[in-house]
Amino acid sequence: MARKSQISGFRFAQEGILHCFRTQPHMRFHFYMLVAVLLSGLLLNLDNRDLLVMMFAITLVIVAEMVNTAIEAVVDMVTENYDPRAKLVKDVAAGAVLLAAMNAVVDGVLIFFGNSNLDRIQYRIHQNMTPDISHVLVILVVLLTLIVIISKLLSNTGTPWKGGIVSGHSAIGFLLATCILFIAHNTLVAVLGMLLAVLVAQSRVQAGIHSLREVALGAVLAVLLTSIVYWAMPHLRKAIAHDIVPLHTRHAAVNTSVNTHPAGTRLVSDERT
Repeated sequence: MARKSQISGFRFAQEGILHCFRTQPHMRFHFYMLVAVLLSGLLLNLDNRDLLVMMFAITLVIVAEMVNTAIEAVVDMVTENYDPRAKLVKDVAAGAVLLAAMNAVVDGVLIFFGNSNLDRIQYRIHQNMTPDISHVLVILVVLLTLIVIISKLLSNTGTPWKGGIVSGHSAIGFLLATCILFIAHNTLVAVLGMLLAVLVAQSRVQAGIHSLREVALGAVLAVLLTSIVYWAMPHLRKAIAHDIVPLHTRHAAVNTSVNTHPAGTRLVSDERT
């Protein structure tokens, strides 16, 4: 009985999140920003600390938006006519969301444009270092899960964890197989990984949970997302590296120009004296 109540509580919490996503435009925007932050973290190769700070800030905004939605629903339920106190409650809840959003903006500015952080980010872009595989896998799985769930909600098909326009199981399977393809450098291992992904997709079709088109969409989405991280982003970093100069290089150039004087300048000054 306790296990059943825990599962029911998880389902109710899930329904609350999905209701906010369906009915609140700001909630959808916050989730899109979460996806953008995760992608930018991989592109700029942010360290775990900066990425965790950004994710915590955006999650705080999402939580504040959900609390605001719940408060508005309760106020609308208990009041039928205009009441200044009801307006005050809604204004305070909306103010909490605004403060959380301002905090997220400040965090983003400090992380992306702070002097030391900007120098470190530019250095990593110039080095074109590949992020740690555990880092990449966690972010890709979270990203893919968000994209699959959002696609199901926008298309009003299936449930977040079953059915729908995109097969989540197929997407995760091909995501892992494509990661193996890029990092293993072993043809046999890559082929075995792809075969396992195909078996996962085939099981979803055979069970009647997804159609062949839905399974194929999940596979294409996973391969595309992983290819962006392992193939497109390194090329994009190289293109960015050609257009920017690291801050430490600029500082060194300024110091050199200040501390060194051309010989011609010294001769002119000697003649004047």
